Amino acid sequence: MDRTVTQSTVSGETQAPPSKSYTHRAILAAGYADGATIESPLISADTRATMRAVEAFGGSVEQQDGKLVVDGFDGTPDVPADVIDCANSGTTMRLVTATAALAAGRTVLTGDESLRSRPQGPLLQAIDQLGGRAESTRGNGQAPLIIGGPITGGSVAIPGDVSSQYITALLMAGAVTDAGIDITLQTELKSAPYVDITIEVLDDFAVTARRTGRGFSVAGFQQYSTDSYTVPGDFSSLSYLLAAGALAATDSLTVTGVYPSAQGDQAIVDILSEMGATLSWDKSAGVIEISQSDLQGIEVSVADTPDLLPTIAVLGAVADGTTTITDCEHVRYKETDRVSAMAESLAAMGADVDEAEETLTIHGENSTLSGATLSGRHDHRIIMSLAIAGLVAEGETTIEGTEHVDVSFPDFFEVIESLGANVSSP
Repeated sequence: MDRTVTQSTVSGETQAPPSKSYTHRAILAAGYADGATIESPLISADTRATMRAVEAFGGSVEQQDGKLVVDGFDGTPDVPADVIDCANSGTTMRLVTATAALAAGRTVLTGDESLRSRPQGPLLQAIDQLGGRAESTRGNGQAPLIIGGPITGGSVAIPGDVSSQYITALLMAGAVTDAGIDITLQTELKSAPYVDITIEVLDDFAVTARRTGRGFSVAGFQQYSTDSYTVPGDFSSLSYLLAAGALAATDSLTVTGVYPSAQGDQAIVDILSEMGATLSWDKSAGVIEISQSDLQGIEVSVADTPDLLPTIAVLGAVADGTTTITDCEHVRYKETDRVSAMAESLAAMGADVDEAEETLTIHGENSTLSGATLSGRHDHRIIMSLAIAGLVAEGETTIEGTEHVDVSFPDFFEVIESLGANVSSP
């Protein structure tokens, strides 16, 4: 579905959407346990993929009154009766690749065209180091994957600059092995806060994992256990609402359910403040108020916050001065190459943009955004960020393939429309 956004103002109050990252981990953690009830989960295309995986390994997941009731496989996954289709969810594929290595047989994992182009090689090599079988059917480190086990734990060395999800996968699976898993990082860890999220969720499920001098470690013979778990608000999705407020909330925008957590994308609050946004955050009440502001360009690293790049790029296109986004090479290995996608899309709207391998520079002082017809590139974050740009662009901004917001923020367009955005579709 295509949607058209025209210049608009926004105001009012809305709730922060639930976290995709926490929901994925909570569903799988409940699968590793006897089961658990997950409160306030994000129900989206990506998290449904993780639900299907838990069911494939012998558990069950039921939606009941806005909750997920999970019956787990108690640390011993079955060999799936069929191929596990992870659709477009990279998180699902990486996390359950390690789950598959616990099963006493062969598991086949695949996904859509985009997911089958994303790198999995370092995780496959780690499973090989642990005595499992891990292959890419095409021999290129990409899905479809064939995973065999069972692994019993041990030590692995793995790069940290491709995906932190490899580390999460190994920690979650390692807790139910005999020997546990010790992880040595061969390179600097990118997106480190996502591993902090994992350790936080594990702790809530009575599992202990820790940082070491060279990496991470999780002891074996642990039992996942909790009666219920509540998913916090999602700062990645919240970034689009806050950006809408900073660019178009003439009468202020209020977002509730925003509490501090381990999420790296919480940095969006500091980034907006540094750019000059009029913003206040009552952390104890979980309320952020933000209003339209004159923004200034800044330099910001996304080494630990890759999902914020599209949002920051849009803010930079409207800000005075230059915004330079650094440490963004790993952002190229998402649903699409998000660095190029934002460079090309904003340039099509009239922004002055320079793209390099590890940096994206937006010259806001030379940029005047005008509406254009833009491909959403099957990427939820590209779609949502371009919709926010459309709020302040002259004319009509038409974004193609907007149904892909179902990955992380299914009712995104309905929410911004309720706040005053002019949104139309054929």
